[in-house]
Amino acid sequence: MIDELDPMHPGEVLEELYLKPLGMSPGALAKALDVPRTRIERVARGQTSMSSDTACRLAKAFGTTPSYWMNMQTNYDLALAARSVDVSHIRRIEGLNPAAGR
Repeated sequence: MIDELDPMHPGEVLEELYLKPLGMSPGALAKALDVPRTRIERVARGQTSMSSDTACRLAKAFGTTPSYWMNMQTNYDLALAARSVDVSHIRRIEGLNPAAGR
């Protein structure tokens, strides 16, 4: 059985699918996007989350949509959260019937 893969941070996608093929540094992209260099560097290294502002700017720059970038961030965040959920807590709430409270 294959171990669960690590979730992919949107910065890894940015780095591997956009920056490297273009031969562009995070600093050069930041300059083109008119944002602080550290913002793109930290996203590309997976040290910070994708903001909606950055997603909008990347969408314009690369012909994608802001949702493309934000969905990657959401999926990454959910994958990390799912790994950290306390299984005993899940067992306690599995028996709950949300409709019963209505």
